[in-house]
Amino acid sequence: MSRRRLPFSLTLAAGLTLAGGLAATAVLTVAVSRLEYDNKALAFEQGTGVRVAALRQGMDDAVEVLNVTNQLFTTVQPVTRAQFHDFTTPLLQRNPYIRAFNFHRVVDAADRAAFEADLRQFQPDLVVREMRGRARVAAPARERYHVVDYLEPMQGNEAALGLDVSQNHQVMDALGRAQASGRAALTSLLQIAQAPGAPSFEVLMPVYARGGRLLGDTAAVVSVPTLANATLARAGLLDDHSIQLKFYAGGRADPAHLAYASRAVTSSEAPVPLMSGGYTGRALNTFTVGGQSWTVEAIAAPSPWLADHLGSTLLLTGGVLSTLLLCAFVQAAGERARKVQELVRERTADLKLTNQRLIDDVLARKRTEKALQESEQRFRQLVAMSSDWYWEQDEEFRFTHVTGDFTEKSGIATERVLGRRRWDYVPALTDTELGRDHVATLEAHEPFRNLEYRVVDDNGEERWFCINGQPTFDETGRFTGYRGTGSDITARKVTEQRVHHVAQHDVLTGLPNRSLLQDRLGQAVAYATRSGHQVWVMLIDLDRFKYVNDSMGHKAGDVLLMTVAARLRSSLRDTDTVARLSGDEFVVILSEHHDQPLTPDIVQRVMDSVAQPVMLGTKEFFVTCSIGVAAFPSDGTPSENLIEHADIAMYRAKKLGRNNFQFYTPAMNEESLERVRIESALRNALERNEFVLHYQPQVDLQTGRIVGMEALIRWKHPELGMVPPSRFIGIAEDTGLIVPIGAWVMRTACAQNKAWHDAGLGKLRVAVNLSARQFGAADLLPGIEAVLGDTGLDPSCLELELTESLFMSDVTPAVELLHRMKSLGVNLSIDDFGTGYSSFSYLSRFPIDVLKIDRSFVNDITHDANDAAIVASIIALAHNLRLSVIAEGVETAEQLDYLRHQGCDEMQGYYFSKPLPAHEFEQLLRQRRGLTAPEDEPQTAAA
Repeated sequence: MSRRRLPFSLTLAAGLTLAGGLAATAVLTVAVSRLEYDNKALAFEQGTGVRVAALRQGMDDAVEVLNVTNQLFTTVQPVTRAQFHDFTTPLLQRNPYIRAFNFHRVVDAADRAAFEADLRQFQPDLVVREMRGRARVAAPARERYHVVDYLEPMQGNEAALGLDVSQNHQVMDALGRAQASGRAALTSLLQIAQAPGAPSFEVLMPVYARGGRLLGDTAAVVSVPTLANATLARAGLLDDHSIQLKFYAGGRADPAHLAYASRAVTSSEAPVPLMSGGYTGRALNTFTVGGQSWTVEAIAAPSPWLADHLGSTLLLTGGVLSTLLLCAFVQAAGERARKVQELVRERTADLKLTNQRLIDDVLARKRTEKALQESEQRFRQLVAMSSDWYWEQDEEFRFTHVTGDFTEKSGIATERVLGRRRWDYVPALTDTELGRDHVATLEAHEPFRNLEYRVVDDNGEERWFCINGQPTFDETGRFTGYRGTGSDITARKVTEQRVHHVAQHDVLTGLPNRSLLQDRLGQAVAYATRSGHQVWVMLIDLDRFKYVNDSMGHKAGDVLLMTVAARLRSSLRDTDTVARLSGDEFVVILSEHHDQPLTPDIVQRVMDSVAQPVMLGTKEFFVTCSIGVAAFPSDGTPSENLIEHADIAMYRAKKLGRNNFQFYTPAMNEESLERVRIESALRNALERNEFVLHYQPQVDLQTGRIVGMEALIRWKHPELGMVPPSRFIGIAEDTGLIVPIGAWVMRTACAQNKAWHDAGLGKLRVAVNLSARQFGAADLLPGIEAVLGDTGLDPSCLELELTESLFMSDVTPAVELLHRMKSLGVNLSIDDFGTGYSSFSYLSRFPIDVLKIDRSFVNDITHDANDAAIVASIIALAHNLRLSVIAEGVETAEQLDYLRHQGCDEMQGYYFSKPLPAHEFEQLLRQRRGLTAPEDEPQTAAA
């Protein structure tokens, strides 16, 4: 009986073919998948290494920036705030990840009060503080403080100024490490006062006095996220999210010490769950910078299966299909042999294509490895080039080898060095204490670093070298010599000399500055004390210099100053000192000799030399000067007050009509005492309610109505009587009292204006002047908001008057501050327009509402064509910029008529009303007094 075959059954050959094909496909697929996994792991390892190297380089760059800053304190002592600001500003611009540069000054308990007084020039009532939690509190008394003294940039970091970090263990531990190692040290993550929630650390380097005493330390506050982003961006890796980075402070990946995490893959970027399963990897790398360990955790971002296993997937698919086709070939009849063979050839071609792709992947990996090797070679070459030359010495300290480029870079032939000791070709080395210490170090077989010495090269030119060396020993421990590196630091030494010169000389004129002046004055006084000859100190102030600056610009003013400096030098002896004190003030020190007596003719000769005409552009200017002279020794002039007394005598010469000289007498000191009396009384005037406000109306020239008023302060002193503003405003500006006085004026004027509004006397606008001190105060905006909130005055009824000089020194922050003021709803006006810088460019940038024409132009508009043309131009310019115009100092009907015809919007002046006390101004409002309509001629004030 025959066995019935199933509709479909495999033959033994087909079964064996199917099993063998599937097995082979599985083996190949596993092998290729493993190769793909290895490739992905290698790419992940290389990508991680590149990122870790970039982060470490960024940390090293931060340390290098601090080393550069610390060199300033090593080179220049003492360093002033201005020098610290000028030096660090370009570093902050080039390194945005640095939040701030600090100089922590060591302050003893006995010096705390003086130190705090010095800091209050930046923040009133500032005391030495410390951090307790997130709060800043006054630091308790302790023996020594480490206080933030210099701080750049100040804006945004004010909270750190005056902060005592002596109780911050992280900072002090880092400082200790820096002192012990002589290198910059890093803290771990810090809570900084100016940004408590921002992950940051500090790089510190101690600063020593020339005697070795610790002065403090320089520190750079580094924002870790900004540093990481900037470093990765510079390496072109910031937008590559194939690897997620986490940056920890410390030697392990502790989430509590997480300092930075790169952006994780979002849900929209993640692969579909069914397609996931690609390579996942994680690596930890730890490195140490500045004595602080840092850990980088790298995690491979999720990727689709096909992205990582395309070759194996294709191989699996092709192998299965090939096996099925081969099985079909065995199973099928001979007639299908040709078709099966064609199909096998097609699948074979697919396999070749897959294999070619694998080969391409391997070649790409080899190219990547070669690129990494070339990069490593370049890095090694850069490291090798970090020092100019390499040298070796034997056990007798004789040179046995120097690199071939030594002659080219040092200017000294190799033959002059080989076989000789260093002090053989630099004999002067052993004549110095530094050289003798170096010889002792060599004989002790100890390493040395940064030995700097001077040498004359083969061309007779002076050069400076810096060398480092390490002793060498054989396998038995026997000393065999030294080897090390050397560098030519001539350029750096020249720069240091130039910096020293700049620190003691005026940049513009090249004359000695105040620092060198004090040194020269001390020498002159010492000479006068020994010899009995007199010393004269002349303080010279140029007359009408402000006019040159205002009319010709600051460049012309600089030319004038340089010309005067040259004339002063040429009119005096080479042994006399000519220094620039500040601005247009110069100081001359004259020492008397037995054959060269001091006479007034010398002073007159100086005045005559200055009075010679000066060509500024195409114009010829005649500039005179006023001179005050103080003599030593003489009655009433101690040596430490010579410049002060010369200054008093100079101001006496100014008062006598300028262009003359005066010798100091004790009677001149009475004027200075008067200033002291005014200042003393001024400090109590606000508490005693001695100030009053007068209001001068501002009238609309179209309607004739009073639309506003300017609040003007008056001082009613119980003994001095009514003190005019000209006697006390300048003193208030100098002492800083103008800030509380200005705040009182604003609050009183707003409250009075609100009272008149509530009394139904019209919605008037009150104008209040802002001083330079107020404009620069940190609490200006909160103060304005508080006044408006407390008084209930509509912000549109308050107008703040500013002079051009307030914001021309630094336009960019002024623009931001003015826009913030404008956002409160108040009006802004430019007072005394045309008398200052008068730069038209800022009118379009600043949110100004009103221009006030200065009275100096209005006075002469009826008989001076130039002033009339200036006023007309200012009105036209303002209207084109959609600004209102107020003319100050209108005193005649002719002036009023001209202003009306030119389209001026409002007037203010004695023609309508003088400034009035509040009750008289209220009567003026109740009488509804105003100007006659424009069409009525002549214009007069009418009820």
